[in-house]
Amino acid sequence: MECLTFDQILNAVNGKTLVRGKKSLFNKVSTDTRKIEEGSIFIALKGENFNGNEFICKAIENGASLCIVDEVLEKNAKQYGDSSVIVVRDTKQALLDLAEYYRKTLKNIKVVGITGSTGKTSTKDITCSVLQSEFKVFKTSGNFNNEIGLPLMIFQLDNTYDVAVLEMGMSNLNEIHRMAKAARPDIAIITNIGISHIENLKTRENILKAKLEITDFFNENNILIVNGDNDLLSSISSSKYKIIKTSASGNGDFNAINLELNESSSSFKISSHGKVEKTKFNITVPGKHNIENSLLAIACGRKLGIDYNKINSGLENIEMTSMRLDIVKREKFTIVDDSYNASPDSMKAAIEVVKNIPGERKIAVFGTMRELGEEAFNGHKDVGEYAALNGIDLLITVGEFNKAYGVGFNNINKHKEFLNTEEATKYIESIINKGDVVLVKASRLMKFENIVKRLKEI
Repeated sequence: MECLTFDQILNAVNGKTLVRGKKSLFNKVSTDTRKIEEGSIFIALKGENFNGNEFICKAIENGASLCIVDEVLEKNAKQYGDSSVIVVRDTKQALLDLAEYYRKTLKNIKVVGITGSTGKTSTKDITCSVLQSEFKVFKTSGNFNNEIGLPLMIFQLDNTYDVAVLEMGMSNLNEIHRMAKAARPDIAIITNIGISHIENLKTRENILKAKLEITDFFNENNILIVNGDNDLLSSISSSKYKIIKTSASGNGDFNAINLELNESSSSFKISSHGKVEKTKFNITVPGKHNIENSLLAIACGRKLGIDYNKINSGLENIEMTSMRLDIVKREKFTIVDDSYNASPDSMKAAIEVVKNIPGERKIAVFGTMRELGEEAFNGHKDVGEYAALNGIDLLITVGEFNKAYGVGFNNINKHKEFLNTEEATKYIESIINKGDVVLVKASRLMKFENIVKRLKEI
């Protein structure tokens, strides 16, 4: 982070000075007292089970030189020492406001914002790899893709970076709007519109509306890149900014042709505006959905002036975030670890990957997909049916939607239900055979990585 002065920070967060300390320049921000570095800004956030304002003294003790609070507690008043304290109306908003101000000081950096119902993180990883063939690139770490995580990512930027690839997730309307206001993406990518978060948003059309908030601050100089094979994204248009559509079906500005799907990799060529490029693109991740994600990254790279040969070299060096279609070869069997998260679309994509992995039996271990609301039963049923039609020999399910999976899979002899991961793991350990391929996938809160850990120990 480049240095900001006390007065810049005060104005950016629309705050009032409670205490003016000795330090006048700041280049680190934290919301966690356990991770504060000497001289940091500490922003005291509130949550359902905590109040950061109660930890001001601890923050100062750990090195904070400036605290931003929205509640002044008498017990802290005598322990500010040489640190500054700024009071704001809402510290969460102050975090976004300060990030927005700081983003505007980074004059030469290009920001690529990525959102979508599924595939955000994979597309972020692939896009970063493509752009690194030409530029110094920063990308969102882990799951820092919400209204708290995104500004913390912005604070990690400085003027040595050429491009920042920032992931934006959401669960309701206006969240991406607020993140886009802070990040001000130059280019936006939307991977797809599915039914993740339909519990809050009720319809896919509302999900589209929420995702399109990433363009709320666009003008004629900005570019939106979308997956043109998605039914809702295929029909969008705008007179305000440029739209680029990609496709694996020949319906876009950048099209994948001659697809080759292998066990742990894929290849394809590009047809763009009627011209077939000579370069054969090779990606080190499996699945047609990752070809679709790669098309979005390629379009982004082209719009930033990277030639196809460099783009291809970037694609051959993808570094994917862990627990996302990580194929683990054991001595007797293969684990496909996709345990980080789950939605109907990503479940189906994972099943497609398993189809291309040689094995004796294809076993799927599935858990609950969250935030589907009224679509939850049908969503799980649909995945069960897809598994039955696409080569899954044994379906093992855990959680509240076992019955829905079973109705879709429609084979009581090849569907095993369990209430918890411990019981499911013991069963898998008892039946696993040489040559089996085991796909493990569920929403994050199910903690299916524990199943993977046990399987790796067999």
